[in-house]
Formats: sequence, C-alpha cells, structure tokens
Amino acid sequence: MDLKESPEFERRIGIWFYATEADGIGGTIKTRPADFFVREITGRVEQEEGKYLIAELTKENWDMHNVIREISRQLRVSRNRIGFAGTKDKFAVTRQKISIWDITETELEQVKIADVSLKPIGRSNKAVSLGDLYGNEFEIIIRDIKGRKEAIKEKIDAITGEIETLGGVPNFFGPQRFGISRPITHIVGKHLINGEIEKAVISYISDIFDGESEEAKKARQLCKNCGGAGDGTGEGAGVDDMNWNLKECLKQMPVFLRYERAMLNELIKRKSSNEELSEADFISAFFVLPKNLQKLFVHAYQAYLFNLILSQRMKQDHEQEQDQEQKMQLNEAVVGDIVCFQNKRGVVDTDKVARVSADNLDGVNRLIKRGRAFVTAPIFGYETEFADGAVGEIERRVLDDEGIEIKSFYNEKIPEISSKGTRRPVLVPVKFEFNANASANATISAEVSEDELNPGRFKAKLQFFLPKGSYATVLLREYTRTKRKELQMPFSPASLSLATYLRSL
Repeated sequence: MDLKESPEFERRIGIWFYATEADGIGGTIKTRPADFFVREITGRVEQEEGKYLIAELTKENWDMHNVIREISRQLRVSRNRIGFAGTKDKFAVTRQKISIWDITETELEQVKIADVSLKPIGRSNKAVSLGDLYGNEFEIIIRDIKGRKEAIKEKIDAITGEIETLGGVPNFFGPQRFGISRPITHIVGKHLINGEIEKAVISYISDIFDGESEEAKKARQLCKNCGGAGDGTGEGAGVDDMNWNLKECLKQMPVFLRYERAMLNELIKRKSSNEELSEADFISAFFVLPKNLQKLFVHAYQAYLFNLILSQRMKQDHEQEQDQEQKMQLNEAVVGDIVCFQNKRGVVDTDKVARVSADNLDGVNRLIKRGRAFVTAPIFGYETEFADGAVGEIERRVLDDEGIEIKSFYNEKIPEISSKGTRRPVLVPVKFEFNANASANATISAEVSEDELNPGRFKAKLQFFLPKGSYATVLLREYTRTKRKELQMPFSPASLSLATYLRSL
C-alpha cells in the first residue's frame, strides 16, 4: 500500500498521512450552514412525567453556549437548569436534545429565537448530560467539485471501499482542535507543560500565522518586535530580554482579539507597580483567560502528541509491510498494545483496558473484529502507563523527540491545568450498513448531482454516523484531499480569533 502524505497544514498538527490511496474529489465543505447537518444520537427514552422538560433543539449558525444563554434569558432561569450532551458545530444545522428543569411546554413555546426551533418531546427525572451521547449522524454536502459526474462517483466508491477494507479511518484530532486559521493552541500548551509560562503568554499574543487578517498580523508583529517572539513555533524571548511597549501593543491589537487584549491589560496593570515583569505577572495574565481555555491549551498539546503517535504507527506499518510480525495496523492489536473495551451501553470505555500478550492476542483480535475491543494510544498525562514492545517504543520516542517527560503533565505552577491522561482508540470503525444504534460504527452513502451554487460543477452528499469524540472532518479529508485549509472550511474568516473558535465549540 502506498502511504500518501498529508498537506503541510495538517502535518503541523501531527497528521502525516492519509489512510486511503485513491485520488480525492476536491471541493469545499461548509459553504453554508445547511451543508453541514448534525443530528445527535443518544440512548435516552423520554417519559410523560418528570421534573425536566426534554426538548429537541434545532439551530442554524448558532454557538451552543450563546443559544443556551438566550434560552435562559427568555425563560428567566439560570443556565445551570439547562442540560445538553454536546456542543456541536456552530456553522452548521444541528439537532439535539436539551433538558430544562421545572419548565412547562407552554413556557417553552414563548421562546422565540431566530434560526432556532424548540420542540417539546417528553419529560424525565434525569437531565440530559454528556454521558447520554452515543455519537452523531452527519449529512454533509461537498460543493464545487470538478470533473465528470461518473468519475466523481467512481472516486467516492473507491475511497469508501478502502475505508471498508481498512475497517475505518485514523482517529486523528482534527484541525478544529488546534485552531483553523491560527493553529497555536498546542504550541502554547507545550510551553505550559514545560513550565514556561512567560513563553506561553508571549507566544499566544505575538506568534503570527498566514491565515490571520492583516490587522492581526500587524499587531502581533509589533508585539514580536517589542518582545522578541513569534514565528509560529513559540520560540522567542523570555522575561529577561523583554522590553515590551505594552500600551502600544494594546492600542494596535484588534478588538476581536479580546483574550490577547485582556492579557495585555493585565500585564500593563502588573508592570505599573513593578520595574520588571516577573513570572508571577505572566501567571496572572494567563489567569485572565476562561478556565476552559486554560485547559484547552494542554488538551491541544495532548491531541498533537496523540496524532504523532498515530502517524508514527502508520509509518511503521507501511515500512514493515513485508514483515507480518513487525506490522502495526490500526484495526489489529499486536503484542504490547493496550486495548479498551465496549461497555454495556455499547460505548467505548477507555477506563476498561487490558494489555495484549502472546497468550491473549488472538482473543483480543477476535473482539476487535466484532467491534467489542479497540486498539488505543495514550492521551499523555502524569499517570500514563506506556504500552510494551514496539508500540511502547513509539510512545516513548514521540515524547523524547518533543523533550517532554510524563511527570511534566503535572503543572506545579498552575495545578489547575494538570492532566492525569487517558487513552483513545486509534481507529474510527466504519460499517457500510446504516444502523443508528451501532454507535461504534460509521455508515456512508453518497449521491452526486449538479451544484446549484457553482454552475458547471458538482456536489456530493455524504451521510454517516460517527461515535462521540470523533471528527467528521477527519473522515471527509479522505474524500476531499484538500491541499489548502482555506478550501476545506471557507466559512472560517481570516480574522478568526481563538475567542471565536471557543464559541464555536
């Protein structure tokens, strides 16, 4: 099998290869929200009575947290009384269940929000929560596809056939995890893991990426010139050689970069009472960020390391293609692997794991073929245990190459962002038979027709189910083979800030 390399923007976040060999169809996704429809699948069965009203929420181009805030405002209740299982994409049409404590159907009918519908579907004594989520059904339209209709269909069929043979696609963390136009989160996260708080703050404020607006680049360049950071790697000056004109940096920083401005404001305040900025000042600046963003940086770096392990495993499997004993597939365990299992609800349980030995190898692989067990890789944390054998060597090599130790994931300077780690399946299974209850499987069907928005071009509609925690874009990339990230998500403005990204989660 010929292992095809990913474009540069994906390699920067640890995604080195495609899982399939067939040529892609090109095109763009998310031309408009209706082109990306997501339906949440849960195992809940609602009743006629209960303290919670359960409603079906359908929204278009709405951030989940913003719509929950608006619902609570109109109902005049606390946001804490509203429960949901997942946040979903913003630039999409999404449908999911929410629960609202102690509200009647009549009261809910009074809520009027543009591009949002709320349909009562029952009651329950249990709030909707993350644990209810099995996965999501997707209906995706890829537009602006060049070529003959028959040739496009043939390419889609070829890719689908390969995915079926492979048993799925690599469970990479997609670009959304790192920032679309400014993939900075994992870079900042690495500095935090290393205890380099000042570098983390400087990098976040001043590192420049091509996908940003000229206004943002100009402001960051000023910070870079004053502070010495910023080539997109996070490498630059530290506290000792900083001579920032902080007020000028703040003046030039665009208003939509509100987190950068908040950090600069805090540094200005701290510097007014000190001759030099200290590490404590930078920690104070870091703490102005929302708690979920503080943790997001570390999570993004963990995701980057996971992607690297997956890429290394794919590379080793390819290089050892003729040596069956040294092969390291994603859909088959080898001695030394750590696998997890499906729980009674049919959901992957990463807390239930086992090491693969020569004695249990055949039995484990039988469970994997039945969709009951899954090969995993670590989301590194301070409690991570390495796999054995060649698999463990890959895990250790990734950390060694990054200059990171397991113990570093406990942050003594900022304990709140410490992470003990977990494990994650290396493969998103695919099953080409639609079954909404088969949460561990994905199903794909496609239809190709003329694109009414782009005369002379075609569009393809893909329908599939993915388990929770998986990225639709990771599956779609196998079909589009996009070379530039701008083509993959044209809705993302060049000026997309991390604040905007967080609201889109």
